[in-house]
Amino acid sequence: MACESCSTSSSITRGSNWRYPADTPGSANDGDTVRYTTGRYPFGDWNDAQGHRTARITGDEDGVWPSEFQSADDYTRAGYGNLGAGDVDDPNAEHKRTDFLDLRDFNLDNPTAVGGNVLGALAACYKYWIALTDCDGFRIDTLKHVTEEQARNFCGSIKEFTANIGKNNFFLVGEIAGGDFAEDRYLDVLDRNLNAALDIGEMRPALVAVAKGLATPNAYFDGFDPAKSPFGSHRNLGNEHVSILDDHDEVFGEKLRFSANASSDHQVVAGVAIQLFSLGIPCVYYGTEQAFAGPEASEQRWLPEWGSSDRYLREAMFGPTHPRASGRAGLQTNAADTDLPGFGPFGTAGAHCFDAGHPAYRRIALLCGLRRNYPVLRQGRQYLRPISLFGGPFHGPGGGELLGWSRILDDEEALCIVNTHGTEARGADVVVDASLNAGSGQFRVVLNTAEIAGAPVTHPTGSLLAVQRKSDGTAYLSIRNVPPSEILVLDNRF
Repeated sequence: MACESCSTSSSITRGSNWRYPADTPGSANDGDTVRYTTGRYPFGDWNDAQGHRTARITGDEDGVWPSEFQSADDYTRAGYGNLGAGDVDDPNAEHKRTDFLDLRDFNLDNPTAVGGNVLGALAACYKYWIALTDCDGFRIDTLKHVTEEQARNFCGSIKEFTANIGKNNFFLVGEIAGGDFAEDRYLDVLDRNLNAALDIGEMRPALVAVAKGLATPNAYFDGFDPAKSPFGSHRNLGNEHVSILDDHDEVFGEKLRFSANASSDHQVVAGVAIQLFSLGIPCVYYGTEQAFAGPEASEQRWLPEWGSSDRYLREAMFGPTHPRASGRAGLQTNAADTDLPGFGPFGTAGAHCFDAGHPAYRRIALLCGLRRNYPVLRQGRQYLRPISLFGGPFHGPGGGELLGWSRILDDEEALCIVNTHGTEARGADVVVDASLNAGSGQFRVVLNTAEIAGAPVTHPTGSLLAVQRKSDGTAYLSIRNVPPSEILVLDNRF
């Protein structure tokens, strides 16, 4: 289990700190990888500071540190297997015991470890980091790969420690692969010991498709409704899921950033706006605000497994001079590699790629500022709004049309509008609450991201729109000429 910046994982200490015996049946690469077994393999050797086999640990750079984990019995020793195999509720499922490539699983229930057991020693490590850094939460990596009981005990131990030092709201968010069912299961079982789950399952590709106009908004917004989605129970609470647009793994769908096939340098803002102004806790992955998109198309020929490998989701904000070999070999200069593209964004090499003037960055900064200043956008109830095109009947919006939803907090309504079309302007009549906006109601435009471009806009910030009514009493606002992938927010309290 780990915060994202640490080099640890749920059922393992993430590090190639020891090896199986070289002659282990089914092994490859001198025992680095062996096939999964339901039992246990013999222990081989530790790795020394250079990554070579050593029979004993002689210093802090050898094997594993701290010393609490320097026992062969502290590791499952079950080999490399399928990380998706087995039922999520099965404590002995393959996905809970297998190695992660050459990363070695902890035997968390080993009672002979220093401190009582491996799980307790692992929790002690994290308590140390909390005390040292004064951090306020962890992203717990690969939480599904430990049993529910182990997860509950670890999280409970961290929660007790942080409460005892005055951090009553220490935030634990779990990365739980396997889709909605697994996320919901761990949230239910861990209860108050786990604050939220990263929504890395079906909702992430749905969010991407809606923001690009490739799917109807219901593909995303129905995920909040328990009546329409059996796993909407934690999302409709608004504080138990963390929305993801880009991610370093992207376990569902193609492994491509949102902006890899974007229509503009700011189309990603449409996706971020949906994250920021819909229920849940938004997570903006680094580089999303710079519209990182991977290398240019002309450089993809250099890159094996483009679109299917995690490595192309992890561009360096400050790219190296050229790609490096893994491990210590990467410290050596290899003249043969100097003509290859760098691992910086857009195929750059050695480039400083943080730009506070980037069109996406400037728009996202506006969105974040508005969310901070308007509680209704953080805590309000949520309603997907029907739209009417060209005076026709109101209906659920289609892909590529205006997407509108309301956040309502007491007597305040904020209407959020996103043009999900990437290349064309859009307009529509959008429903608002008839009771909250009775009489000659008005909404004020509190944000229009199109103003960043400097051109005149139809609905400038500060302008007022009158609430109109159909003969049946339906209340609506007439929204016109929203440019591609731009966002409007209007509020009825001013």
